[in-house]
Amino acid sequence: MKKLLLAGAAASLMMVAASASAISVNGEIGEHYTNLGVGFGTTTPGIALSGDWTHNDDDGDVAGLGLGYNIPLGPFMATVGGKGYAAAVGGGLQLPVGGLFSLYGSYYYSPDSLSSGISNYKEGDAGIRLTAIPLVTVSVGYRYLALDNKDGKRDNILADGAYLGGAVNF
Repeated sequence: MKKLLLAGAAASLMMVAASASAISVNGEIGEHYTNLGVGFGTTTPGIALSGDWTHNDDDGDVAGLGLGYNIPLGPFMATVGGKGYAAAVGGGLQLPVGGLFSLYGSYYYSPDSLSSGISNYKEGDAGIRLTAIPLVTVSVGYRYLALDNKDGKRDNILADGAYLGGAVNF
């Protein structure tokens, strides 16, 4: 019953966020990895929902959901929340620079106590984004995503390097 209530609450939050906020579909390509995602309200104040899938040529795949709250702080947009394959907590910052560019960065971490089956989960990124028209953004950045496994299983570093990305915003 508890799982059903949580699923219903998450679905309700998604519908509210999708109806009130912008939707974006994004992708990133690094040397050995690809990341695809979707976001609801990730660039506007209030509730933000996201989902992503990362594929590494050597270390496999990981998918995750995110729930955050965006807070305008002067010129910054700060996000606090959780996301990822594990129950990772963290946040990020976005800072507009001029009319077309913005700097961004985020970091999420989950210790053993919040991570089922893994020792810890770490995910971070930073970069610069160009928005020449509101519908399309292009980004260049650096992403790191690692799963430290338990019980002698090998660790997985799914992303560790520069990427070129883009998004379509509705």
